[in-house]
Amino acid sequence: MTQSLSHDLNAVEGFIFDIDGTLALADRMLSGYQPLPGAIELINLLNQRQTPYVAFTNGSTKTPAQLAQALSKAGILVQPERTLTPPAVAVSLFKSRQYKRLLVLGVEGVWRPFEEAGFDIVVSPERADDADAVLVGWHPEFRLDDLDAACRAIWAGANLYTVSTAPYLASREGRTLGISGALTAAISSVTGKEAVIVGKPASTAFDVARSILGVEASRIAIVGDDLSLENAMAQQGGAVSVAVHTGLATPEDIDRLPPGQQPHFSIPGVNALLEMIR
Repeated sequence: MTQSLSHDLNAVEGFIFDIDGTLALADRMLSGYQPLPGAIELINLLNQRQTPYVAFTNGSTKTPAQLAQALSKAGILVQPERTLTPPAVAVSLFKSRQYKRLLVLGVEGVWRPFEEAGFDIVVSPERADDADAVLVGWHPEFRLDDLDAACRAIWAGANLYTVSTAPYLASREGRTLGISGALTAAISSVTGKEAVIVGKPASTAFDVARSILGVEASRIAIVGDDLSLENAMAQQGGAVSVAVHTGLATPEDIDRLPPGQQPHFSIPGVNALLEMIR
């Protein structure tokens, strides 16, 4: 069953897709993607039509190139230039703010984009009291030394950023802890510094995705399973919101939203979207 409000998918010229819970599901450590019904066929159709789209995850375990490779192994053929992660968004933001030295808490998928962009990177648990910014990403091996280094950098004047503050995300094993959100909360509780989000639903993230698409906001459909991320970004950015029920959001969750905050389309999964745009 689909629910449609005032928007028309026929007017959509580009798509932003969430990955976990929308196109695919991974294990609790965000590896081993398995495609959700219709995902392979939908992406193949968009590739054939040369319809612009972006596969955008708030996960930061992989670089965009590694993410494209992992999706391709699952049969979802997304080109690297059509994948987006929060660190890739932050590269653009940090350049505009003329940051040079960064304390990055996370795995290779978090720090590698900054290294490739020419930033001076300090990877945890080293101290970086002279860092311009602290970025928190996927960091399952977080230690107290990392908390100490981040807090010292912030007390010395560094700004705090995070890939996401979402408490959990969808996996094949159900809800999985949003590690970056938990670590960010710990750092904020010690320093009193509020983190700037560089992933969804931040307007900066939407702007970067939109620049890849080359499509005006009102003609973009944002497809995802998390109402606080994809739906919120669509509502804030003036895009079309398409909520799927294959991850976190249920039809009941959507019904409980106030009328002005409900997604424009509520569908079982991307297999239903495939049928709608064929």
